[in-house]
Amino acid sequence: MDSDLEIVELPVPEPGPAEVQIEVRAAGVNRADLLQAAGHYPVPEGANRILGLEAAGHISAVGPGVDASLIGRGVAALLDGGGYAEYVTVPVTQIRLLPDDADLTLAAARPEALCTAWLNLVQLGNLQRGETVLVHGGSGGVGHVAIQMAHAMGATVLTTCGSEEKARWCEELGAAVGIDYHGDVVGAVNGATGGRGVDVILDVLGAGGLQPNLEMLAHGGRITVIGLQKGRVGELDVNMLMGKRASITGSRLRQIGLREKAVVVSGATSFSDRVSAHVDATVPFEDARRAHELMDAPETRGKIVLTL
Repeated sequence: MDSDLEIVELPVPEPGPAEVQIEVRAAGVNRADLLQAAGHYPVPEGANRILGLEAAGHISAVGPGVDASLIGRGVAALLDGGGYAEYVTVPVTQIRLLPDDADLTLAAARPEALCTAWLNLVQLGNLQRGETVLVHGGSGGVGHVAIQMAHAMGATVLTTCGSEEKARWCEELGAAVGIDYHGDVVGAVNGATGGRGVDVILDVLGAGGLQPNLEMLAHGGRITVIGLQKGRVGELDVNMLMGKRASITGSRLRQIGLREKAVVVSGATSFSDRVSAHVDATVPFEDARRAHELMDAPETRGKIVLTL
């Protein structure tokens, strides 16, 4: 799948206005990296074409308008690409300063998942305290962070996972009910909610999950789509959608504008002390292909991180 992955030498990128240059020490691996490597994820116009949507390291240079005293500080950053490199530039609004003793490997595993969860649960899903949310793929990179975020917000969390073992792990993270998705998910959700359904669904399935998600949704519920694991084009009962006064939205964090991305980073950062990332494995930068393979390993939980 990743036959085109190779290490190449490129000029060190220079920071522009309101940007910083980061000397990368670790980079989180995300599903979008695998899709891009396989040719299934078009890079947005103007975005960095190098793989890697999150990284951690130290600020090595600053652009015009940025405080030079930041040089040397440890940071984690949300990127539009470029994390799989020794140096990357990023708008200063997309970094989070780290304590001097911060674990850069753990820090690199957080930005993409934390920001994706915040954008879709809080901003798009409008999840409220006391509501119920279903997180598909709860043991995944975004899923395990979303469980913790929703729990911290005072929501009741249900989640689907690929095994009973992963379901129990998700319950340790804050999910009230973990469901093995090889079974009757709709029946399990309806049973757990007394037939009412859930208020918000964070969906990674895409087309193949539309109708089951709608059936599990409460009146006034919201579905936020962040993945296409079961296809791009599907069908759903629009009459049911209307009858439930439900809504479906989707997002790609990489494609939103700088101003909106700054809002997302700021909002997500407010959960930094309440949400942790689980790093399942660290892989040397030069073995990125193996890191991608681990993403699809059935035993993997949480995040995979490349280290430089």
